[in-house]
Amino acid sequence: MAQPQKVVVVGNGMVGYKFCEKLLNKAGGGSFSITVIGEEPRPAYDRVHLSAYFSGTSVDELTMAPASWYADNGIQLLTGECVLHIHPEEHCVITHTGRRVDYDKLILATGSSAFVPPVPGVEKEGVFVYRTIEDLDAIMSYAQKATRAAVIGGGLLGLEAAKATLDLGLETHVIEFAPRLMPRQLDAAGAGMLKRKMEALGIHIHLHKNTAHFEGESCVKGLAFVDGSLLEVDMVVVSAGIRPRDELAKLVGLGVGPRGGIMVNDELQTTNPDIYAIGECALHQGMIYGLAAPGYEMAEVVAHNLASAFSENGITKSFRAFDMSTKLKLIGVDVASFGDPFCEHTPHDTIVVEDKLKGIYKRLNVTTDGRHLLGGILVGEADNYNMLLQMVKNQLILPPNPEELVMPVRQGESTGTGMGVASLPDDASICSCENITKGRICEAIASQNLGDMAAIKKCTKAGTGCGGCVPMLSDLLTETLKKQGKTVKKVLCEHFDYSRQEMYHLIKMSGTRTFDEVLEKHGKGCGCETCKPAVASMLASIYNDVIAKQAVIQDTNDRYMANIQRGGTYSVVPRVPGGEITPDQLITLGIVAKKYDLYCKITGGQRVDLFGARVEQLPFIWEELIEVGFESGHAYGKALRTVKSCVGNTWCRFGVQDAVGYAVRIENRYKGIRAPHKLKSAVSGCTRECAEAQSKDFGIIATEKGWNLYLCGNGGIKPQHAVLFASDLDDDTCIKYIDRFLMFYIKTAEPLQRTATWFNKLEGGLDYLREVIINDSLGICSELEQEMEYLIETYHDEWRVAVETPEIRARFTHFVNSEEADPSLAFVEMRGQKRPADW
Repeated sequence: MAQPQKVVVVGNGMVGYKFCEKLLNKAGGGSFSITVIGEEPRPAYDRVHLSAYFSGTSVDELTMAPASWYADNGIQLLTGECVLHIHPEEHCVITHTGRRVDYDKLILATGSSAFVPPVPGVEKEGVFVYRTIEDLDAIMSYAQKATRAAVIGGGLLGLEAAKATLDLGLETHVIEFAPRLMPRQLDAAGAGMLKRKMEALGIHIHLHKNTAHFEGESCVKGLAFVDGSLLEVDMVVVSAGIRPRDELAKLVGLGVGPRGGIMVNDELQTTNPDIYAIGECALHQGMIYGLAAPGYEMAEVVAHNLASAFSENGITKSFRAFDMSTKLKLIGVDVASFGDPFCEHTPHDTIVVEDKLKGIYKRLNVTTDGRHLLGGILVGEADNYNMLLQMVKNQLILPPNPEELVMPVRQGESTGTGMGVASLPDDASICSCENITKGRICEAIASQNLGDMAAIKKCTKAGTGCGGCVPMLSDLLTETLKKQGKTVKKVLCEHFDYSRQEMYHLIKMSGTRTFDEVLEKHGKGCGCETCKPAVASMLASIYNDVIAKQAVIQDTNDRYMANIQRGGTYSVVPRVPGGEITPDQLITLGIVAKKYDLYCKITGGQRVDLFGARVEQLPFIWEELIEVGFESGHAYGKALRTVKSCVGNTWCRFGVQDAVGYAVRIENRYKGIRAPHKLKSAVSGCTRECAEAQSKDFGIIATEKGWNLYLCGNGGIKPQHAVLFASDLDDDTCIKYIDRFLMFYIKTAEPLQRTATWFNKLEGGLDYLREVIINDSLGICSELEQEMEYLIETYHDEWRVAVETPEIRARFTHFVNSEEADPSLAFVEMRGQKRPADW
């Protein structure tokens, strides 16, 4: 019996592990004796999802396979050991401990290291790279004494690092040498959209910046730029790219590219045929691949070729130029590029969809005859990424209206394109990481009776890499089972074989009170980002336990029991049930706000009601309120009640306009104006509509270009949405239209007729109203504006007049011939305050 061939793998990252897995699957036991040597103190872990470590994901959860897996498969795993020398003539390597390991075939999977620019002062304390778990531990430790962090690098890794520092509560700045973020993946428009979304989250972006040196003595205190500017920070994370780990190759005289990287042929052999290089250390046809998928394909090629050497009719595989399409979520923002995103050297036509209000940018590059998709860019929304990528790879014919592929689809509508996973050819590569085709997946589902995602992953390995193909796998499962006449059971996720309703009842019946207990009793595996928050929600609904007990499976807001806001700070919002609040509570709010220098704002209807005042007390109460600047709120009148607002872009990470400032201007303009019925208004700082403007008599919603004006909404017994009257108005034009609208309503409505009812009976409806207000079809707009200006100019505070006018003030008595109070008034204590006694 032939001796097993000795294979030594230098490097135990994702690609090194994947090579071992693939070689075992292809060759079985006995053909090879495998030794893996890794510098890090632990087995391979998932670097793609490394940032999850900051949000509570453990090292064990990131680990691709435990040490026991290597032992169970006969692999010798040496961790914490560094190879210092290769001796090709003796077919052995020497580690830093002096250990000699012999090989027949040597696989270099040394990966890459973080590129650190040779900037003076980079060695100072407080400067880190973002590469390993140890790096992340050091960053978290140092962040406890830091306040402002700079991340050098605005690419994929840089923005991941920025998310980490933001999550650590630091003021975060991103420094990018190029004129745009992610210059290798995004064009100027897409990068601009991403920049706006990053800034809305509180991340400061500095483009076209070249660092001259690091400020500070022993510790970093700032960054000095070539243009003379200075940024004060007390922590720096360098994430400016990667550098292939090719030092061993250089020592032994293997071919290395002029800019680094171990030169390999199509079979991934170096200039020494018994030494291979795979992953980020390999230079293939002048290209270094920094993604997991091409690294996995390299592992596949070498494993296949080594295993094939033992078969009689082995067919050699070759590695070809690999598609660098990628989709990821950066700080909650979908970003993707596929095919040829720029088409700089290819004749093409471009389809662009841009919605600045929603933060969405989509670009499709199509052939000049409109038949094929060449590539594209997606920012803010990337739901169609997988299908678009398959259209590029398989050269599918585009539908008659290709713009429909990226246009938003309303609920219940169909795109009409007829494109879906079922339309793909069998040789379409669904899982790029493992290069698994549609045909192979469908065949496995049918022949192996696979009924869920977990079974598909286990059987085919599809979906076990980055996870981007999982939606398409789900669609394939559904389609294949339908063809077999089977129904698909909708389950929570691969870890729980139950629907949400079933899970709810199982938890309640079993009495399980933690995620771990639920997983052990009803699930399998470790859980995921889908099932963890879902189970947490069910636990809270059933038991109403302190939510902090489930912190490990909640998002940031639930974890800290506060909403994260622009700049990384949190909002503190005490509940005030029914709007009632004690004087002591009011005072305490003020004390706390002053003590911690907090921004204060009344929410909801933006009022504080004080009940129980006797009629003769009213002038005295208002005298004190007026003294500190209060005016009548007209709660008693058929007039403007409130102009509700959210905090807008002053604080909110989603806001695009100053909602508070504009609401104040609107309310001060129309206060005191009497109308056929009460008037309510609101100003929302973005389309998330926190001020509920579309339920008001006139509501205003911010856009990137200005304001959208909605008219004739109504709450109450018969709620009615306001209608969009005009879009993207500037401040003054919006007010001009409101002036005209209010005066037209005041002039034409019936008594006690709200604007919604008035609008419903308006002959001609919205088109007529626009003709009157915008196009002045009746020739009365000038008159309406003059009448409104008069009301504004003659405004007076009714309560100030009452307090300062003796004859009016004298009216405030209960008895016309006595100043005594009403003796029949009676109150009872209720929740620490008083209320009228029952009749």
